[in-house]
Amino acid sequence: MEKILYDSNDMVKAGCNDCKGCFDCCCEMGNSIVLDPYDVFMLEKNLHCTFEMLLQDKIELQVVDGLILPNLKMQGETERCGFLNEQGRCSIHTFRPGLCRLFPLGRNYDDGEMKYFLLEDACQKAGHTKIKVKKWLDVPDLKRYEKFLIDWHYYRKKLQEEIAQVKTDETVKQINMEMLQLFYQMPYAEEDFYMQFEERLGKNIRNKKI
Repeated sequence: MEKILYDSNDMVKAGCNDCKGCFDCCCEMGNSIVLDPYDVFMLEKNLHCTFEMLLQDKIELQVVDGLILPNLKMQGETERCGFLNEQGRCSIHTFRPGLCRLFPLGRNYDDGEMKYFLLEDACQKAGHTKIKVKKWLDVPDLKRYEKFLIDWHYYRKKLQEEIAQVKTDETVKQINMEMLQLFYQMPYAEEDFYMQFEERLGKNIRNKKI
């Protein structure tokens, strides 16, 4: 069945009464909560820490289609997100990562554009209500955020295509180390993340000619 695609101004049945009494989607997620540069920027800014400090216990690195990327680390026997408090509430809710905000929606990229779709039956909480997509996401300056997501998605795709053509492990490692350093490890100033990201992206693309 073809999935229904939504714009940010559309209504979608995703409302869950503030997840009261439920935190299932914060447990046993493995390494699926992949973090983009904006996610890490927000964590560093609000927790007053560095990328390296986050790697100590809150996030970890994994390989995603040839790229080394960070993800939230599940912890303990119950495989809970390290940011859940004792009451099962998110301690970073106001600056939580994009995939956490998105659930139970997904993103669909096509022809340089991005839309949203509902992951049917992904959230087991009963009584979902309709809510506007942009209100559900609750991201400041949503248009710039969406442009960032599109740019990051297609940049990753091009890097993955480049890696697929590389013959040596050393070159693959070099590509990944350069990407991690430029977009994750090198700090962003607090003033305007998107402008800084675009500058780094433009410089990287010019240097790589991709």
